Amino acid sequence: MSIRRIRKSSAVLVATILAMPLTLVTVMTTPAYAWRIVFDPSNFAQNVLTAARTLEQINQQITSLQNEATMLMNQARNLASLPFSSLQTLQQNAQRTQQLLNQAQNIAFDVQDIDQAFQQQYGNVQMSATDQQLVTDARSRWQNTVGSLQDAMRIQAGVVGNIDTNRTQMSELVSQSQGATGALQATQAGNQLLALQSQQLSDLVALLAANGRSGALTEAERTAAAEQGREQRRRFLTPGSGYQPGNVQMFSGN
Repeated sequence: MSIRRIRKSSAVLVATILAMPLTLVTVMTTPAYAWRIVFDPSNFAQNVLTAARTLEQINQQITSLQNEATMLMNQARNLASLPFSSLQTLQQNAQRTQQLLNQAQNIAFDVQDIDQAFQQQYGNVQMSATDQQLVTDARSRWQNTVGSLQDAMRIQAGVVGNIDTNRTQMSELVSQSQGATGALQATQAGNQLLALQSQQLSDLVALLAANGRSGALTEAERTAAAEQGREQRRRFLTPGSGYQPGNVQMFSGN
């Protein structure tokens, strides 16, 4: 039954109660019949009071039903889930950046690989190394430095490429948050915004790591080149055995 019907029924009930005090009492006298209306003020007042109390109770019940209906609707809105998810897009962006890091040239982002490379190529120049070996090591270090610079530039390009996607996701999430119908939708939109910020921070960390790697390799190459240069200068300045005369036959005899 709707609230309007309840109010209409209560009004009819009150009108019926108010009509109750008027009673017709038939008084028979001889030899004629007479009609007389008897009005009881106290009974009328009691009936009016009863009707008023009944109407008040009905209005309270209607108000209570309205409050319960509002509460149920609010609970339904608070429990409604957000009809949008940016998780897959954010994961794809993070995977692309991770793939670029995994494709690092020559010296990967691995502690063991770095230790091995520095022991073999960037450590102290061995006195027993040949000149050809010194040249080969110098070229290998140069290739590592150039590869790290290229890796840094590739990661920079990947991070810049994620900016447009992140901007679209951020705009959609803010729109979803502002249009949230309940607490759950607002919370889910906020969580996805935090996830977007985390993905952007991951890109930033990857970029800093790549730039730091290229800078470290550049400095390491410069230090190793200086050490190798000292060794080569020492070898050049070290006195040799000098010229040794020998017999030389210019023409073969007949």
